[in-house]
Amino acid sequence: MCKHCQRALLGACASLCVAAVHAAGPAPADAVYRNGYVYTVDAHDAVRQAIAVRAGRLVYVGNNAGVAAYVGPRTEVHDLGGRMLMAGLIDGHMHPLGGGAALLKCNLNYERLDVATLRARIQACLEGSREREPDGWLEVVNWFKEGMIAGDAATRETLDALDTRRPIVVMSSFFHSALVNSRALELAHITAVTPDPPGGAIRRDAQGRPTGVLEDEAAYRLIQTVIPPPAPEQNVAAAKAALDALRRQGVTTALDAAADEGSISAFDAVRLEGGLTARMHFAVHIKPPEAADPDAAVARALSLAQRFDGGQIGPEPAITVRNIKVFLDGVITAPTQTGAMITPYFENRGTTGKPQWAPGMNRGPDVYFAPQPLARLIRLAADSGLEPHMHADGDRAVREGLDAVAALRRAYPAAKIRAAIAHDEVVDPADFARYRAVGAIPVLSLQWEKPAADTIDGEREYLGPDRFRYIEPAGVLARAGARITFGSDWPVDPLDEWFALKVGVTRTNAPDAGPRYAGCLGEDPGLTRRQVLRAATINAAYELHQDALTGSLEVGKLADFIVLDRNVLDVPAEDIANVKVLRTVVGGRVVYDTRLP
Repeated sequence: MCKHCQRALLGACASLCVAAVHAAGPAPADAVYRNGYVYTVDAHDAVRQAIAVRAGRLVYVGNNAGVAAYVGPRTEVHDLGGRMLMAGLIDGHMHPLGGGAALLKCNLNYERLDVATLRARIQACLEGSREREPDGWLEVVNWFKEGMIAGDAATRETLDALDTRRPIVVMSSFFHSALVNSRALELAHITAVTPDPPGGAIRRDAQGRPTGVLEDEAAYRLIQTVIPPPAPEQNVAAAKAALDALRRQGVTTALDAAADEGSISAFDAVRLEGGLTARMHFAVHIKPPEAADPDAAVARALSLAQRFDGGQIGPEPAITVRNIKVFLDGVITAPTQTGAMITPYFENRGTTGKPQWAPGMNRGPDVYFAPQPLARLIRLAADSGLEPHMHADGDRAVREGLDAVAALRRAYPAAKIRAAIAHDEVVDPADFARYRAVGAIPVLSLQWEKPAADTIDGEREYLGPDRFRYIEPAGVLARAGARITFGSDWPVDPLDEWFALKVGVTRTNAPDAGPRYAGCLGEDPGLTRRQVLRAATINAAYELHQDALTGSLEVGKLADFIVLDRNVLDVPAEDIANVKVLRTVVGGRVVYDTRLP
């Protein structure tokens, strides 16, 4: 046969094959969801009706008519009945092992307590664990120190009055303060002559004796070093409890924002059992003393990445270790005031009845990492492919964090190394536009943007009117072009993603918070509904360098999505807090389900 005839025959065969494929249509999907309100979170914020999933990925996003072609004899077909389906939530800053462990410990549940009630609650925990007398530590969690009723101040004497010989540590829900009894102080050898550790404070009475209150990690680490570490099986139980809580909230990806080997190992053990139900990212915590040898610090983080990082992300949830975490300061709330400020906190120079608020002398601590060591540390990390995640509450810490990112940009563009600054509770107006300019990602705990005991009673007067105007500046930063990203900081607060997103829109507390905490917080305009949803989906995916795979519902991306009982974009704004997740799907696998047909 001549070459021309062969080419003609091959062309005809190819045409017939293409026609046959088109006639047959696409291969059947594993699952189809149709007749819904599908919020894609794509670049156009498009709303569709249906999706199709095959082998853990989205193969169709469109209308009901189009998805029919993906239905085969074995396809699971789900009628959404008009319900909202959207990309799964991505929490860009939390402490999941601590959150899971808190669910299993003596838990004060973030409640506002007076000293008598605090003591009674802890005594009840002691009564329930008498078998651990006299030497077993009692670890109490989720103490709302800043919300103590009537200004009551708990001290070691509060705990010493309890009917026990056991050492006790009570951890503040902010994780920047701890209260211990005299037995714990003795075991840690903390006395009147013990110096304050760098980056921390031992609170003292008028005679110089420790009150039992330890401020910031450097101080309460003195206690942690004498508490027996949890057994590996306890950590695994905590990881499982955390994952259960996450999937119920619709969280399909999360970042552990201060990870160590123990936390990563616990989740990896769950993964090996086949129980990982969310994509888990870990930022290796690097402490201020490690800045003296940044090469060793980065090498330690890299060794954990080499042991645990799962490599290329696919449908099956895995572990990723590609970030480092540094704390630049503490918290801005009184009486702790370990947030690093540009100008001093205010103090009351009058009386309780006739207060006279004016700037004092306290600017908080120095930023925990000096500028040059910080810049060198994150540059060395970036050279190894590790992205920085920095805690900064006060405006001085924020500014120095932004300066470090600006220095990093001389070597790495924003898309290459994605630098995050978490919390950003007070930002100087001169720095609003710098996030976009230097490519820094503000990771905000939106649930803090409301009138509450910590913001109204612990920050309003102490910050002064100019700073309080822009407290928790999500809306201001968004208008300045920052890529707003959400991180719950759980267990600093309860894991209630939908309440947090509601606060991000309304800047109001719950209706039952009482008249003192009614209204909106500050003058910030807040975020739109689409902005808060993007903060908890595609923007958080970008932060974690996962946006090509998750964060929106687009063909080819992983099938990470949730089905809700109401439409977040349509219900009254206050009702966003009441959203219930009906189904959570990760990589095409249903990991949580209620009554969805």
